[in-house]
Amino acid sequence: MTLADVVETLTDAVARTGPYAPVVLSFASFIEYVFPPFPGDALVLLGAWYAVQGLISWPATFVAVTAGAIAGATVDWYIGRALGPRLAARARSRGEERAAQLARFEASYRRWGPWFLAANRFLPGVRAFLFVAAGACRVPYREVLFFGGLSAALWNALLLSAGAFLARNLDQLVRLFDRYTTVAWGVVAAAILVFVIRVVRQRRREPAQ
Repeated sequence: MTLADVVETLTDAVARTGPYAPVVLSFASFIEYVFPPFPGDALVLLGAWYAVQGLISWPATFVAVTAGAIAGATVDWYIGRALGPRLAARARSRGEERAAQLARFEASYRRWGPWFLAANRFLPGVRAFLFVAAGACRVPYREVLFFGGLSAALWNALLLSAGAFLARNLDQLVRLFDRYTTVAWGVVAAAILVFVIRVVRQRRREPAQ
């Protein structure tokens, strides 16, 4: 199924639900965090299109997709909290060095994790994992709620604006989302590459120290 097919299906779903369309949008935004391949951003753009057409309330659309994102992030955080003790026990079973590595990672994520959460909505494909990691590393929920909610609100505002002012029809809407996805995945790939290079260089220096 192509993105155009997905948008067409979602368009039909939103059109059929009428005044309850914001509920559909909220549920779709929630599902995106639980099942990352789900095209939640495409649905937000679609909501913007319908808001411009006067078929859905603009504030209701914004509140719906933002609330759905926060709910999904909350579920991910609790999943991480449940997985945390198991990961710690597995690390200890593999030796002190592995346990120490996990402890350093957790400490680092508690320090820098909130900034990752603040950027999560701008990073396709890895959003859910950032919140799962936050739960596993015991990042306080209030920080998750604040930074995750702020990121969702900013991103949804940008998408709604893009859908309203840049898309004249659904075909253009699909092309707009395709371009965004391509650029965003390029940024994510570049960031991963930089991280891998740094890790490899650090490991190469360790024997010499």
